[in-house]
Amino acid sequence: MIRVLLADDQAMVRGALATVLGLETDIEVVAQVGSGDEVLHRARETTPDVALLDVQMPGKDGLEAAAELHGALPSCRIIICTTFGRPGYLARAMAAGAAGFVVKDAPPEQLVDAVRRVHSGLRVVDPALAAESLATGASPLTGRERDVLKAAEDGSTVADIARALHLSEGTVRNHLSAAMGKTGARTRAEAVRLAEERGWL
Repeated sequence: MIRVLLADDQAMVRGALATVLGLETDIEVVAQVGSGDEVLHRARETTPDVALLDVQMPGKDGLEAAAELHGALPSCRIIICTTFGRPGYLARAMAAGAAGFVVKDAPPEQLVDAVRRVHSGLRVVDPALAAESLATGASPLTGRERDVLKAAEDGSTVADIARALHLSEGTVRNHLSAAMGKTGARTRAEAVRLAEERGWL
């Protein structure tokens, strides 16, 4: 029996995934959570073989939760299952220790197959996303440029970002300028949007 933990902030989606997996005689959904902050705690309680994590969740996102889970319970195999098949997400998911990456609009049998294959020790990646990821390449943003862009998502001023990240305003401006250059954006807001679309944030 393959024990599965599901993490998705949309209750209807989470329930549908649980139903699809529950129809299989060799799969049991042992835990369901609605935020990234709950993943590790519930995984420690239920010891799943496979964790199926959405990317965008409240608290820790699925990629942060994956890294935390992989570090604490390396025997639990991780699949990122998301609506947003962005190339940058794939690279970050693999770096976080995920063994699989599937998109939610895939047929149910593909999801079931992914769970079985990942449990058996294989890697499973959506082929279209893998091709796009190779074509797009890795994120050119440094960790600090990513932090600054993330802090700018809500329209914060340079002063607000500097305070939040404990940086000087000049340093924030330099990172924003570098990020705009690397994304080909004309404004901060455009840089944030382009980086999000590519899965770099």
